Order: sequence, then structure tokens, then C-alpha cells
Amino acid sequence: MPVRDETEKRRTFAIISHPDAGKTTLTEKLLLFGGGIHTAGAVKSNKIKKTATSDFMEIEKQRGISVATAVMTFEYADRLINILDTPGHKDFAEDTYRTLSAVDSVILVIDCVKGVEEQTERLMEVCRMRRTPVIVFVNKLDREGRPPFELMDELENKLSITVKPLTWPIGMGARFKGVYNLHEKNVYLFHAGKTSVEENRFLIEDLTDTELDSRVGTEADHLREDVELIDGVYDPFTRDDYLSADVAPVFFGSALNNFGVRELLETFIEIAPPPREREADRRIVQPDEEALTGFVFKIHANLDPRHRDRIAFFRVCSGVFKRDKAFRHVRLKKNVRFSTPYNFMAQRKSIIDEAFPGDVVGLYDRGDLKIGDTLTEGEELMFRGVPSFAPEIFKELVSTDPMRQKQLEKGIKELTEEGVAQLFIQDLGRRRIVGTVGELQFDVIRYRLENEYGASCRLVPLPYTRACWLTTSKPAALKEFMQYRDRQIAIDRDGKPVYLSESEWLLNSMIEKYPDVSFHFNSEFKTESDQRFPDAPTRAAG
Repeated sequence: MPVRDETEKRRTFAIISHPDAGKTTLTEKLLLFGGGIHTAGAVKSNKIKKTATSDFMEIEKQRGISVATAVMTFEYADRLINILDTPGHKDFAEDTYRTLSAVDSVILVIDCVKGVEEQTERLMEVCRMRRTPVIVFVNKLDREGRPPFELMDELENKLSITVKPLTWPIGMGARFKGVYNLHEKNVYLFHAGKTSVEENRFLIEDLTDTELDSRVGTEADHLREDVELIDGVYDPFTRDDYLSADVAPVFFGSALNNFGVRELLETFIEIAPPPREREADRRIVQPDEEALTGFVFKIHANLDPRHRDRIAFFRVCSGVFKRDKAFRHVRLKKNVRFSTPYNFMAQRKSIIDEAFPGDVVGLYDRGDLKIGDTLTEGEELMFRGVPSFAPEIFKELVSTDPMRQKQLEKGIKELTEEGVAQLFIQDLGRRRIVGTVGELQFDVIRYRLENEYGASCRLVPLPYTRACWLTTSKPAALKEFMQYRDRQIAIDRDGKPVYLSESEWLLNSMIEKYPDVSFHFNSEFKTESDQRFPDAPTRAAG
């Protein structure tokens, strides 16, 4: 089948939300419809009865939260759907932001009880910045929540996007009777307690049907009034408005009870975009091009703890990825080939022979790949938009078992290469400082070091509040600054000098005092070709 035909079949999207909005539960119900799984694990009060399919790390199963993006693929209605289930907790937002660079659309899950929350607003900012089409799923309608019109107003005001309801709830909480499909002009009635895909639904095709009154009582008149108001307030929905990210269609339902999910899925495959063009540093890459291009947006070590593997998640942007074929590693300027590329169903992997635009491929990595790397069939280009973040919390990594020092060094190196944290070195390699954007990341690091690498450690808090990467066109000025602030100078994993500031006031005073030194607030910056760094100081203590 030609590349264009295969590309048109793909739908690659991320599910995002604030923690506990029901994102992972919705993911599983979508997989139920696609036949990817046959039973779902429910997350209740952060205690897992049957562990969620997309949560494969042991710490995720214990805490009932997602701390890493999971990739799942299934087929439905002649479409090949790639779901990327992302972490909801703000401490792992970096993983979510990077994942958003690898998808073509987004489903945003909102808790009808809590409405729009802080993390939801931040995630939506990224979607707006990228002009990513968004569908909203208002979840937990089986609970008593906010009035639907109030939720619609809040979505528009807090997320700065026009919304258009495509389904509408009949009641809420104990009065929840079902949803009216404004798109298809019919009603589906709700029956609590279903845990698998529903096959026998009560269908009412006309709001004037008296059968509606007999089944839902007084809620029938409320529904008719709501639909009349919706028709008067909201403009007709068009797919073009959705694809241009100007309008977000809204669906209501209960993922836990698998209600409203079918309407969401079938509308999604009808309107969601196939793989889209991608911006690279030299040109725009079209998905139907014959030559392969793609980029790494995530790395995960020990996806299968039994094999101690290290997998790079690679998004195909154009052409065909083929097993055992040599591709150009643009950053390293060498050819690489992969004999065991994978596709995913959460922690389960299967070897594939080829992949097409929109697909996410797992590449076994021996340490050559890092986040943001581009593979091509020879063209020297790099994709843009895979973000990195400056850490805000810093702790010194201290071994508590000298006999396991090598395991500790290997573990922290691999974990920081995944992007869960950044590693800084002081005192000629004898002092390791770990920087993150959230406190919970340290719990994950410590847990994984102990359980995946057999390393024991303490993480001692440090007073730093900001990491700044240093460049200059005047090496003498940088050398002077590094000698003056040698106790706050470290080296990152790429050998770049970094200034660890203890306060915003001190940072601003250094910027003012050393105008010939440039302070960058993340590690992704372009340096001039004639730029040279002086040797790192020979001594750097706390």
C-alpha cells in the first residue's frame, strides 16, 4: 500500500488531563472498543484493584498515578489509532510536553466535579501554541458535578478556546440518564454497572418521542430546553474550525461506566487529522514524502525489567521506517540500523518490519540516541519543538552503599538521559547534583535506582533555585565569571558549563555584572560556531 494511503489511515493523539480526571480509565475504555484489551483496571482513591493497562512501572501501580507516557496501538473502523497516555501530575509535565510534540491531536479530559484545574490550563497553553486540534471529554457524569452550561463557560474562559458541545448530558449524578448526541441527533440512555463495551443500548432518534418521557421522566423536558438553548447560543460545528484549533468539540460521559465513550471515539475517527506536516530547521516536512524522517521524543530504560532494555520512542514523520535499513543519525553524523523495532501495547511489545507516518516505533538503544535526535535517509535536517526545561529543585546524589557505586552511576546516567531529571557534575566528577521541576520526580528516581539498578542512595536538598547555561563570544569573560563563582559552577552531561544560582536576586546581579556572558535558562540553545569554553575549574564545592 502506498505511503499516502497508510498515512491517511493513522490517527495519533495524546490523552491529557489534570491528575485524577479519569484519563487512564478513558484510555482503557477506548482500548476495549478496539479489542486491544478485554477487561479494564479501575483506579479508585489511588488504590488499584486491577492495575491499569497503560501504567507499566511498578511505582505507577503502587501509587495509582501515571509517571511516564505509555504508547498503545489498536485498529478501529479501518483506522490505525496510536494513543499516547500521558502523566497528569504536574511534576511529570515535561514528559507530557514532549509527547505533545509527537501527536497530531489531543483529547483533553475534564472532571465534571472539579472543572478546569491548574494543570489543565498549562497543558492547553501548549496545545494553543502548537495549534493542536483538541477534543474535550467531560468525565464522571455519574457523579454530582457542575452544571453543564457553567462548565462550558469555564472551558471557554480558562482555556481561551471556543467550544461546541457535540453530546449533552441528561441529568447528572444519581439523576444521570444518558446523553443526547447533537451530532447524530439521537439519545443513548445510561445503565449503571457496565464494565465492558455496551452492545444493547436504548436508542431514541427524536426528542419529541414520548418514549423519552417514559424512560427519563422530567429530565426529558430539561433536555429539550437545553438543546433549544444550545442551538441558539453555539454556532454550527465544522471540521475545519476544529482542525485549525479554533474550536474544541465537547463530549460528556462516564469513562468508568464506559458511557459516552463510543460517541467520542466514532466522532474522533471521523474528524481527527491524519499525520500532519512537521517543521524542521531547514524546511517543512510533508507526511507523504517518500524519504523517511522522524525524531526521538522519549527514552525509557528498563521498560521490561527482565531484559534491562533501553527504548527510544521514535515518531515517524514521513516515508517508511524499515527494519534493518540504515538511516542517518543527523546529530552523530553516522548511519544506524535497528534489527528489532517495536510497536506497543503499553508494556507489551511486538517486532515490526515497517512503520508509516504517525506511527510511534520503539528503537532498542545502546546509548546513541537522546531526546530530540532526528533520523533521515541522508538529509541533514533536525526537527524543532521537542522542549527541554530548566530544573527548579536541586539535590545532591549521595551513595549509601560504596559497593554499589557503579550501579548508582549507571542508573543515574540512564535515568537522566530519559529526561526525568538533569544531572550536573562538580568537583571533577565526585559530586553529582540532580535537578528536577517537581519533588515527586525524586521519589521516582530513588525508587527506580533501588529497584531497577540495585543502587542505594540519599538525595540531599541544595539551596539552588535556577540552572543557567553559560555561553560567550569572549572566553576571558566567561573564565573570569567561572572562577569568581566556582562553587556554583557545574558541568552538564554534554560538558557545557552551568551556573547554579541560589536566588533570583543573585542571578540578576550576575547578569548585570557580566554583560559579556550569556545566561540561558534551558540547555537547548544555539551556539556560535566560533564559541569556545574555557576549561572547567579544577575545584568546585558546595
